[in-house]
Amino acid sequence: MSLMVDQAAQLRSLVRQRRRASVIAVTSGKGGVGKSNVAVNLAIQLSSAGKQVVLLDADLGLANADVLCNVDLPHNLSHVIARQKQLSEVVVNAPGGFRLIGGASGLARMADLSDHDRERIIHALSELEQAADVILIDTGAGISPNVLSFTRAADQVLIVTTPEPTAITDAYAVVKVLSRDRDSEVLERRLSLLVNQVRNVHEAKVVHGRIAQVARQFLGVSVLDAGHMVSDVAVPMAVRRRTPFVLGTPKCPASQCVAQLAMRLEQGVAAESASGTNSGFFNRMGRWFKR
Repeated sequence: MSLMVDQAAQLRSLVRQRRRASVIAVTSGKGGVGKSNVAVNLAIQLSSAGKQVVLLDADLGLANADVLCNVDLPHNLSHVIARQKQLSEVVVNAPGGFRLIGGASGLARMADLSDHDRERIIHALSELEQAADVILIDTGAGISPNVLSFTRAADQVLIVTTPEPTAITDAYAVVKVLSRDRDSEVLERRLSLLVNQVRNVHEAKVVHGRIAQVARQFLGVSVLDAGHMVSDVAVPMAVRRRTPFVLGTPKCPASQCVAQLAMRLEQGVAAESASGTNSGFFNRMGRWFKR
């Protein structure tokens, strides 16, 4: 009996060692579309489904996930880069059961670090792949190299937009840049669009259809429908209260939309895991840094 228990423990340990987290980069063409709010509430929703979730706030110039969660961050990723802290020392428990790594301003200079520093950062971040089921990356807005360094290497890229013409145009710009980066293998991964702050499902379908059609016609890229987020008064109220709306008002329309988003992404994650593309997010990101 004791031998069987020991073997079971060894098997569980082996599975944990081999586990590779699925990585979802949440990005947008422009700021102000609710990207970070989506990322935070999605992290909570996935955690409630039993997933081990880590959210990396990679909006390195305007990080605010900690504000949305009302979490104090004594240290962040900048302290890891400066060799003042280890990665394990900057990870904090956030409301809803996920773990948060806060970003900070000034990290856009990451590309100017030495090869040794780059490899050190990648090695530190690669530990997350063994300790989580899902890693959410809240990137900055736009198509800067800092943003693309994460979207290029993620298993899935979730683009957040709104029905505003400028947001739609900028969302398409993100699709266009990613589709032209052939080395990133983005065409072999799932690229999806979430339309935020819509009045109804029809409005969301129109926005997604417009972007998906143009991307398919002119870029040869499929943009999947990740769903929508309705315009809900509970969302701005939650921001002011610094309490994620899936916790403060779990039955509100916006919370229901997040639940649907989590289910869609989970199906996508399962498909990616079965595809055999298991090279690892931070390994791919490390290769990108060394180009």
